[in-house]
Amino acid sequence: MAVDTKPTDTRLGRLVRAPLHEARICWSFTWGDLSATVLPATTFAIAAWNSTGLPAQSLPTVIAKCLVYFWLYIYTFNLSNQLIGIDEDRINKPHRPLVTGLITPTGARRRLVLATVAFLIVGALFGVLLWTSLWVAAWALHNHLGWARTAWGKNAAMVAGTIAQLAAAWQIVTPLTDTAWTWILTIAVPLGVLVSLQDLRDLAGDAAIGRRTAIMVMGERNSRLLFCVAFALYPLVTYLALYRGAPMLAQCIGAAAGVLSLVIAYRVLRFRDRRSDNTTYMMYTYWYCITLASAVFAVG
Repeated sequence: MAVDTKPTDTRLGRLVRAPLHEARICWSFTWGDLSATVLPATTFAIAAWNSTGLPAQSLPTVIAKCLVYFWLYIYTFNLSNQLIGIDEDRINKPHRPLVTGLITPTGARRRLVLATVAFLIVGALFGVLLWTSLWVAAWALHNHLGWARTAWGKNAAMVAGTIAQLAAAWQIVTPLTDTAWTWILTIAVPLGVLVSLQDLRDLAGDAAIGRRTAIMVMGERNSRLLFCVAFALYPLVTYLALYRGAPMLAQCIGAAAGVLSLVIAYRVLRFRDRRSDNTTYMMYTYWYCITLASAVFAVG
C-alpha cells in the first residue's frame, strides 16, 4: 500500500525554507553596512581584549559575542531606517528589500520589534545595556522623530551611535578606560561633520522627500570643500591624539589610514557623480576599519 508522504514533505520543506528565507532577509538588510558596524566594532573589541592580557582561548568568545551584538545593532537600525525611507529608496537604492518586495512593511515592523527586544536582552546579558539603550534612542530619534530630516540631527544621532558602538565593543570585554575614551571620542566627535559625506550620493532622493541634510544647507560646492579640508587635516589629529608615542606597527597602520584619508580628500573634489561618491564613502568605512585595527597594536 502506498504511503502518502506529501504532508510530511511539505512540513519538512517549510522547516528548511523558513530559516533560509529569514537569513536572506537579514542579509539583504545588513550586508551593505557590515564594514561600518560589525567589522570595525569587533576589531575594537579585539583591541580591548589585547589590552587585558586575557588568555588566547577567550578570544573566540569575544568575537562570537560581537558578531551577535553588532549584527543586532545594524539590523535594528536598518529595519527602522528603511521602513521610513521607502520612497527615498525607490530613487537612491532600488535594490533594498522593501522596494523589491522581498519583505512587506508589516513584516519589517514585526521583525523590528522582535529584533529590538532581542538587542536589549543581549545588551543586558553582555553588560552593555546603557550603550544598547543609547543606540535604540538614537535611531528612534533619527528615524521616527524627525532628526533625519534636519540639517544636523542626523549627524548628532550618528555621533551618539558611534559612541554607543565603540563603548559597547570595549565594555563587552573589559571596563572602559581613559585610553579607550580617547580612541572613542577622537573617532566619534569628528563624525559630526565627516558622516555627511554619505549624503553626497543621495542628494536626489533627499530632495524628493524634503529632507534637509547639512549638505543641502551648506550647498554641495561648499560641502565638498569642507570635506576636502577636514579629511586632509584629520590624519594630523589622529596622530596627535592616538599615535604619538604608540608602537611602530600601530603608527604604520595609522599612516595607511592617513593616506586613505588624503585619497578621500582628493576624490571628494575630483569625482562628483553618484557612483564615485558612493565609492568615496565606502573608503571612509574602510578608513574606520583600518584605524580601529591599529588600536589592536596601540593599546595592547
